[in-house]
Amino acid sequence: MKIVLVVLAVVLSIASLVVSNFLVRDLKVEEQRKMEIWAEAMRSLNNADETTDLTLVWTVLNSNNTIPVIVLDKEGRVQDYRNIEDSSLSGASLDTLVRQRAFSMRKAGRVIRINLGKSDYMEICYADSLILRRLAWWPYVQLGIVLIFVVVAIFALLSSKKAEQNKVWVGLSKETAHQLGTPISSLMAWQEVLKETYPDDELLPEMGKDVQRLQRIAERFSKIGSQPEPKPENINDVLASVIQYIGRRTSNRITINLQLPPDPLIAPVCAPLFEWVIENLCKNAIDAMEGSGNITLTAREEPACISVEVADTGKGLPKNRFRSVFTPGYTTKERGWGLGLSLAKRIVEEYHDGRIYVKNSELGKGTTFRVELKKR
Repeated sequence: MKIVLVVLAVVLSIASLVVSNFLVRDLKVEEQRKMEIWAEAMRSLNNADETTDLTLVWTVLNSNNTIPVIVLDKEGRVQDYRNIEDSSLSGASLDTLVRQRAFSMRKAGRVIRINLGKSDYMEICYADSLILRRLAWWPYVQLGIVLIFVVVAIFALLSSKKAEQNKVWVGLSKETAHQLGTPISSLMAWQEVLKETYPDDELLPEMGKDVQRLQRIAERFSKIGSQPEPKPENINDVLASVIQYIGRRTSNRITINLQLPPDPLIAPVCAPLFEWVIENLCKNAIDAMEGSGNITLTAREEPACISVEVADTGKGLPKNRFRSVFTPGYTTKERGWGLGLSLAKRIVEEYHDGRIYVKNSELGKGTTFRVELKKR
């Protein structure tokens, strides 16, 4: 649809330019013929005697109300002019303007010489009429209008498509949170029953942590589509919490290094959603390393932002994939949905007004994702 609109606009613009150029050319030829007739009328006026009927001559001379014309003698002095008056000028200034206009007309070749006999002659200098000049540049105005229309139309289509995608995202997230609510409530109830039945069981606290984790996940899904209020949080604590959770559920062959500054890093974030971003980056790193390697999380305060970098020693990405990894549906996993990084990008950019991108990557050596957050 977008291509059809662009092609249609280009065709209409080209057609408009071609038709207008034909009209301008025809009008220019017509004005040249009028000036030749006007020049002959001037010749007749100069050669007339007392018995010559000048009615037709004056009619021709006075009929020119649009074409700028200046009459020069053989010495280059201005004898007469029409349709170039400038109300803001008078006297010597107007004479100078008329003379300059005459010389520019002559230089452009818009001049007709009238021989008056022997060595005497006059020069009729003329230019395009105002209507012809307007008609000459009007197609370009039309072209600009058409281009603006096409840009607005494409922008509207993209906005409509994005709004539709947002509705799908929001609907899916809300429904997921709603569907998780019932089994989570049941699990919490069963957990209490098990505590009463087996008060000394060491696995029940871990089970409770997983139930709390499910509650956290449901809370994250419920916040998608709403506008969560970012609060000042210590990014060090948020990252430590994520690593503590992932570290207990990751293979011993995966080493996670957390490099944090000694001072707190305070930034306005929605902690549940930002944790989700870091989790997604870490899980992707684990998948990229195929169960063995090192993950390094580095947080630091920079002059313009607070940055968090997640580096792995996985298989890496080619440079032409740096942007497409954030596209919904893009995945290198056999059973992946390709939504994790897309959600991470949406959370960072739309909810935190930050930035997330692939900082660098090398095939066979690993990838580094970088998140930038505004300071408090």
